[in-house]
Amino acid sequence: MEHEVFVPVPAERLREVLDDPARVARAVPGLQQDAGAEPVAGRLKIRVGSHSVTYRGAVRVSRRDGAAYAVEGEAEESRGSGSVKLSLRIALREAEDGCTVVYDGTASADGRIKDLPADAVESAVIRLLDRFAEHLAAAATGADDEAPASPPRAPSGQDTGAEAEEKAPADPGLTEESPAPERPSAFGADVPPSSLGPAAEDEEDIAEAAHARRTMIGRSAEEVDHAPPRGRYAPVPAPQTVTPPGPLRWAAPAAALALASAVVAVRALRRRR
Repeated sequence: MEHEVFVPVPAERLREVLDDPARVARAVPGLQQDAGAEPVAGRLKIRVGSHSVTYRGAVRVSRRDGAAYAVEGEAEESRGSGSVKLSLRIALREAEDGCTVVYDGTASADGRIKDLPADAVESAVIRLLDRFAEHLAAAATGADDEAPASPPRAPSGQDTGAEAEEKAPADPGLTEESPAPERPSAFGADVPPSSLGPAAEDEEDIAEAAHARRTMIGRSAEEVDHAPPRGRYAPVPAPQTVTPPGPLRWAAPAAALALASAVVAVRALRRRR
């Protein structure tokens, strides 16, 4: 892995920061230090694409060859069995109006981060190195002294992984994005006064109450709850078939029989005459 970052700070000022482990710890983006541990030790949450991985470990920074620095670090996942090892060399190269921070090293990891896309992991590492160089420059110019330092964390083993996730600070580009501002609720807004006067409102209330009383008088609660709809939504009754009563059903055949008997009797009498 090779990467370069330009910062508008002289190299000598950056060396003063790198020689102080406490200032190096404050320059690591999102690092939460453990109380009573090494200066550059604690919990670090790294955002890789839409995922985030939290590591707990330590980093040692030592000066080599007079101008370069060796960084050795080991960490383990706070929620899992994965681990990562880092071996990095930091060199400062003089440049116009500042210097260039040159990173050169290797890293090996297993666990959750191996299942993530390689380009997303590389982008997260580059973003972390860029932020680290920016924080070193801010520390060299004294800007970090104005900002309050993050309080040290309790020793390892006193807080669970869930509590540590909640206590971890949000660092731009490394952890989750800041939550969006809450939208004002319409329920808390004041209700504007009605355009109708109080007298008109009273008249409307009285009319509605009178109509409700006229509708409810003489009807029980069950009748009101189960009353069928009226008007255009009323159900259409099914057609009914009118069935004549039993005696009327035999009246027509009996009358026809009587008439036929009378005709036969009249004809018989005429033949006898």
